[in-house]
Amino acid sequence: MYSAVPTERPSFQPCVEKPNGLVPTSLGRWIDPPSNLLHNMTDEELLWRASFVPQIKNYPFKRVPKIAFMFLTKGPLPLAPLWERFFKGQKGLYSIYIHSLPSFQVHFPSSSVFYRRHIPSQVAEWGRMSMCDAERRLLANALLDISNERFVLLSESCIPLYNFSFIYHYIVKSKHSFVGVFDDPGPFGRGRYNKNMEPEVDVMHWRKGSQWFETNRKLAVYIVKDSTFYPKFAEFCKPACYVDEHYFPTMLTIRAPNLLANRSITWVDWSRGGAHPGTFGKADITEKFLKGVLEGHKCLYNNRTSSVCFLFARKFAPSALEPLLLVAPNYFGY
Repeated sequence: MYSAVPTERPSFQPCVEKPNGLVPTSLGRWIDPPSNLLHNMTDEELLWRASFVPQIKNYPFKRVPKIAFMFLTKGPLPLAPLWERFFKGQKGLYSIYIHSLPSFQVHFPSSSVFYRRHIPSQVAEWGRMSMCDAERRLLANALLDISNERFVLLSESCIPLYNFSFIYHYIVKSKHSFVGVFDDPGPFGRGRYNKNMEPEVDVMHWRKGSQWFETNRKLAVYIVKDSTFYPKFAEFCKPACYVDEHYFPTMLTIRAPNLLANRSITWVDWSRGGAHPGTFGKADITEKFLKGVLEGHKCLYNNRTSSVCFLFARKFAPSALEPLLLVAPNYFGY
């Protein structure tokens, strides 16, 4: 008698562990970060690809959450040496993405943490939807690395106020995402609202906030996959309605208000007045100034009062680099 059971081996094979025991080799193409950030996807293709979300909560491998540091710049990163020191020795806990003007020629040595970290970019204009497009582009590229769990938007004039370990744990252990959100009843808040945005957005949900945000992965996906609010803001929020101050704060207030800390973790100084915050150069880096940045704050962190409210600060001119490198070990811990 011959067995009716086929003897041919099945085409699928069980997962095989990599030597480090962390990632099954059969999952590599799904979970390994892109080897080259300069892909040829269109924005439409990129946002679609980045919106993929695993439907099973538990990962079938040991996933170490990373923070994606996303730099939105015009060109160079004059404070790069300070950031190099900040990131030193922390490989595997962070990713870096840079969106600059397309015409900018990159010159980072292969030893730099910024080497080959630029993404395909387009011109971004302050106060216009192209700025939000750049931010969505950064988020979408960062989402392609499944280990990125938190996403911080920074500019070339930002500095970290604490060492990497402190900032990492502060962000990763937070129950909320740090998006500046508030209801401004005045002419520069609700006064910018356009009734044509109804019914998707009504004035009661209209919010204003800082451009410099931090989000978890869930909110990052909300932002890149949005096709409900984007058309309304693109058409009806144009200067003197500055869309980068309203789009994400309003959309996330509607989508997931319980996940927002309603505050930014990037310190800025508006005391000098004007449309932009103050810029600080070499002469400003004094003990009094640094204490003013680091001390005297009060906020909620995981529903408890905290004196640590800001993890980053801006705007710092290139001339501030030398004194910042000198004071960083004593004041910032790196």
